[in-house]
Amino acid sequence: MKPLVSIIMGSLSDLAVMEKTAQVLNDFRIPFEINALSAHRTPAEVEKFAVSAAGRGIRVIIAAAGMAAHLPGVIAAMTPLPVIGVPINASLEGLDSIFSILQMPPGVPVATVGVNAAQNAGILAAQIIAAGNEEVMKEVIRYKEDLKKKIIKANEEIKNIKFPYKTN
Repeated sequence: MKPLVSIIMGSLSDLAVMEKTAQVLNDFRIPFEINALSAHRTPAEVEKFAVSAAGRGIRVIIAAAGMAAHLPGVIAAMTPLPVIGVPINASLEGLDSIFSILQMPPGVPVATVGVNAAQNAGILAAQIIAAGNEEVMKEVIRYKEDLKKKIIKANEEIKNIKFPYKTN
């Protein structure tokens, strides 16, 4: 099995958040790899990874980092693949991370999810892959239908909540 998605974290401390991405990809049956690379501490290894990812069969890169979160942007600068950035709440409630990832210069896009929104990063990666993979598309459709069913069920439960002035 060859990975289609690469999850890259700035450090092992990001794993607690990024396990949600791994779980989503696992649920969608999308092969993935996980590695720690630092834009500031291991720049040569980041470059080697980014330049070789497409040739190894990777289709989407999810890069997570906190504080001065340059990892997603640095990777995006060196690969033709889509990069999804996950800002990690390491300080300043994640604002420093989100701005570092979100404010990319023209020509170097990074899709950015919310602070610690690793689950959404996995879903977005699945949707990107689904555009060219019928089996993954079926999984994404099933997932979306399950979300819909949860809301329908929630509304049924809400009907049973009683308040004197509740009208529905």
